[in-house]
Amino acid sequence: MTRYRDEVIALTAPLADPGDLDVLLDRIGDARVALVGEASHGTHEFYQWRAALTQRLIAECGFSFVAVEGDWPDCARVDRSVRLLDGEPDDPRAALTAFERWPTWMWANEEVVDFCRWLRQHNATVDPADRAGFHGLDVYSLWESLREILLYLRENEPGEVPAALAAYRCFEPYDEDPYNYAQATRFVPTRCENEIVDLLVGLRERAAADGVAEFGAWQNAEVVAGAEEYYRSMMAADHESWNVRDRHMDRTLDRLLSHYGPQARAVVWAHNTHVGDARATDMADAGEVNIGQLARERYGSDRVVLVGSGTHRGTVVAGDAWGAPMRLMPVPPARPGSVEAILHEDAPARALSVFPRRERADVLSDELGHRAVGVVYHPERDLGQYVPTVLGQRYDAFLWFDQSRGVLPLRTRPSGVLEPETFPTGV
Repeated sequence: MTRYRDEVIALTAPLADPGDLDVLLDRIGDARVALVGEASHGTHEFYQWRAALTQRLIAECGFSFVAVEGDWPDCARVDRSVRLLDGEPDDPRAALTAFERWPTWMWANEEVVDFCRWLRQHNATVDPADRAGFHGLDVYSLWESLREILLYLRENEPGEVPAALAAYRCFEPYDEDPYNYAQATRFVPTRCENEIVDLLVGLRERAAADGVAEFGAWQNAEVVAGAEEYYRSMMAADHESWNVRDRHMDRTLDRLLSHYGPQARAVVWAHNTHVGDARATDMADAGEVNIGQLARERYGSDRVVLVGSGTHRGTVVAGDAWGAPMRLMPVPPARPGSVEAILHEDAPARALSVFPRRERADVLSDELGHRAVGVVYHPERDLGQYVPTVLGQRYDAFLWFDQSRGVLPLRTRPSGVLEPETFPTGV
């Protein structure tokens, strides 16, 4: 443990202002993808410093877009606002307050508003073709994406509406409840795969024109396909549904990079459990992959930088059950012997660690617990919230905040329909 402590502290420097991120920007260098994680979906410092890093990557390094662990249709409204498209709100806050899916605070919060306002201001200073986007990677918006496809086809390709209606009508009996659909596929041979395939084929062909609207319709169709597979797999095995979701996010990221062009570069915002390489945790033992691992495999470790984050204690916004009202909860001091406990003892109150490149096999190679807080959280059970982690292999860099506080949620109107609970809970 003493050797581990000496290694991590030797790689750690104080983090006082965005200028202290220089060493991380140097580490990112010409990487095509920078994935920046959070140890919870409700901590101010994770959002604040991830935004500060992303602002520098966009303004100074020419990164093309931000892709987040959020739904495509919701994030598309934000994207249209930050890219100053005609008829869209001048203030991205209006798009963010329209988020309805629980947990709304995950993206509908003041910290994201501040970043999106900065992004819109930045985009106002560059040519439209060079404006940075804001996109969702996740798989949940089955019915919302179907409706977006129908709207697009009715306005642009009315002859193709029947294929979209066939897909919509196949799902219609389940009353927009994915659990009902998942249950039906378990007990009777009822699936909507054929209708989705028919829909996808046509939209993929039209997306070859590479227009913004065409690409959005195609991506919504990919979401429908991914969601159908995800909800069906939920009834079989936990790790399989996790893999369906992360492989969908990986493919969406790759489609976005291709859409933006051969020189495109992306920043990804997601939970540490998605960002940190799964092979450096016990996720690998369960047969689970994540987008951090998949990005390293797809683009090469030298073109991908994975940044994790953590905190010792503070507060966090979460719910005490799936779909429960959000509330500010305490985060107790970290478990003894964990990554967070070691950093608490010796690291600066706010710090950045940048690890050596892939030849680092013998650096930070011990397996220690590393806290992961979901959108469902019980502080009294915090000792069970730790993922066995080889820190130097899971990440390329780490943002540390000894004391932290909850995000500032926006007032939204959550929908009455809940997605089935994710596994692990809320990450």
